[in-house]
Amino acid sequence: MNEQVTSRSAGCPDRDRPPEVLHSAEVFDGEPGCIARARALADRFLARLAAEWLAVFGEHTRSDLLLAVSELVTNADRYSHGPYLLELEGTAQRVSVTVYDSSTSLPHLYAPDPTRPGGHGMEIVVAVCDRLTAERVPVGKRIRAEFQLSS
Repeated sequence: MNEQVTSRSAGCPDRDRPPEVLHSAEVFDGEPGCIARARALADRFLARLAAEWLAVFGEHTRSDLLLAVSELVTNADRYSHGPYLLELEGTAQRVSVTVYDSSTSLPHLYAPDPTRPGGHGMEIVVAVCDRLTAERVPVGKRIRAEFQLSS
């Protein structure tokens, strides 16, 4: 388990460059307790974002973010063959939760069906985040859930 927490600047300020971003990342290899550790990493990250960036979280935003982390890491743990990376990035306006894993299979987004015995993880993530993207990358796939924060 390797944790990395940094603040990084995009360089010289101008209109075309993004603002500085708070960043945290950790690699997991599916060991017992990794989902709880991923949530703890996200919780520490959100606390730093609130303290250092004065980010304001809506009534459900913090719990929605932690739920998305749980679901995305659970899927990576269940369906990939190897380590996976959880990456968190944020500003006072937004937070993104990104998981990279070794599987090239993109997630299935099923229609809501409360009688289905499984397959609700991505349905939950879609319901709680503002934007979800999934794409193949050279190492497998990247799934990113984005959240707009209260202003």
